[in-house]
Amino acid sequence: QDGSGMRGGETGFLGRGHLEPEYAAAAFNLNDTKKVSKIVETTYGYHIIQLIEKRGDRINTRHILLRPKVAEKDLTDAINRLDSVRSDILAEKFTFEDAVVGLSQDKNTRFNRGLMVNGETGTTRFQMGELPQEVSRAVNTMSIGEVSKPFIMSDPTNNREIVAIVKLADRIDGHRATLSDDYQMIKNMYENSLRNKIIAEWIDKKIKDTYVRIEDGWRDCDFQHDGWLKRNKNQ
Repeated sequence: QDGSGMRGGETGFLGRGHLEPEYAAAAFNLNDTKKVSKIVETTYGYHIIQLIEKRGDRINTRHILLRPKVAEKDLTDAINRLDSVRSDILAEKFTFEDAVVGLSQDKNTRFNRGLMVNGETGTTRFQMGELPQEVSRAVNTMSIGEVSKPFIMSDPTNNREIVAIVKLADRIDGHRATLSDDYQMIKNMYENSLRNKIIAEWIDKKIKDTYVRIEDGWRDCDFQHDGWLKRNKNQ
């Protein structure tokens, strides 16, 4: 039940840091390519893992992943629980941040006072289109400091249904970027531009001495880089 299913479950060569800890522990413990692991639980669901090959500190495996379906009753119970938590926050019995530490099951934000981090920029700022759709819909009409009602959303990590409440920490209106207010965003834009330039120059250089066979039906496409097709004088 993930993208690797189209490849027979193969993950490709990955290091421990790119695998869930439970998956890595089971996979690197395998030594026989004809045997499979016991059932392994990760945040993505339940796996059966087979070793394909080890190369130093990297490993190639294939796996079968099944994700448990969340029962409607569990979702309803979670909505009721978070509704009570929200009421206590509004009644100032404790803060939203205190509730995060004591109750949240999101390992990515639990120890960050609940703050979501933009994976593209490394900051806590999001454009509306960068937020998960359900979160974007919830905060669209909220005021700064307001706490939403509970809502069901799809967990972007494992595609499971979860229940959440969100607090709008700040809202920045559209403006001309400045170094004082938007340094990290400008820095990321510059780094991405420089990175793309280096990659483009490397590709242009490699095109000159790399043989690539392109099927006839694709030869008339508009390629991002010139030089893929070497035409003789008669063409």
